Amino acid sequence: MTQTLLKKETLILEPEFGNQLELETETKPCKLKIVPELIDIDILPIPSIPLLDIQNLTVSTEGKIILKGLSLKIYNNEIHLLLGPNGSGKSTLAKIIIGHPAYTTEEGKIFYCGLDLINIPPEKRSLLGIFASFQDPPTISGLSNFDLLRNSYNEKQKKLQSPEKDPLEFMDFIQKFLTDLQISQEFLNRSFNEGFSGGEKKRNEILQFLILEPKLIILDEIDSGLDRDAVELIYSLLKKHRANDSSLLIITHSPNILRYILPTHVHILQKGRIIKTGDVSLVQQIQEKGYEKIV
Repeated sequence: MTQTLLKKETLILEPEFGNQLELETETKPCKLKIVPELIDIDILPIPSIPLLDIQNLTVSTEGKIILKGLSLKIYNNEIHLLLGPNGSGKSTLAKIIIGHPAYTTEEGKIFYCGLDLINIPPEKRSLLGIFASFQDPPTISGLSNFDLLRNSYNEKQKKLQSPEKDPLEFMDFIQKFLTDLQISQEFLNRSFNEGFSGGEKKRNEILQFLILEPKLIILDEIDSGLDRDAVELIYSLLKKHRANDSSLLIITHSPNILRYILPTHVHILQKGRIIKTGDVSLVQQIQEKGYEKIV
């Protein structure tokens, strides 16, 4: 497999992703050999190549078709709002992007920075810069929040061939984020999400985002169950800390999200299909007419 980039960037792939990468610089093309056991995307800010490119995607779970011929393109530095009634397939889309094993791609493709994600496992998708926050994240008893966060951070650093942090260094590093999120240091000593309130789980998801600095940020009902102050805090941190070349896919059933963030694109998902795409004026149409009358 050969891929061509249009700017001076570095992309090193594991052997199963292809044999070489052709890198076209401003002066002349050059070829970059594989470095085994390393994935490093730093990361393709090329206007002509979408960050995420979903093509005619059909997805099933337990023999039931959920998404039907869905297509979506997200470029760098965009904010996409995906709206739809409950049961329309919004969470399924987020899960198939990160590689959830309970969902099967029946047809279509998902490309991330030009890479076909179909054979890339979830943990490696995360290392490539894909992050998702879910409505009900998992609980891991016996594994401290601190250890999971530090291990996740160090795995990313290892793949980037950057210095890892020992426990003391990581505690210093994470302290500013705890302050921003208005959570105590004791929060880190608890088992991951065990006994956490809904609000604490959402803050923990955002803490992961702040540490990992992903390029594609998927938020599934991040405002669900939170009061207005907590939602304002989360979105203010997203706007403050996300990289300029990163993009957001915000999944919600509530048009009230416009109080906190202004999307560049708005999509309506119904019965597994995106039935309409527009700008923020589409949100007002939903508020006035409801989903069923939007065509």
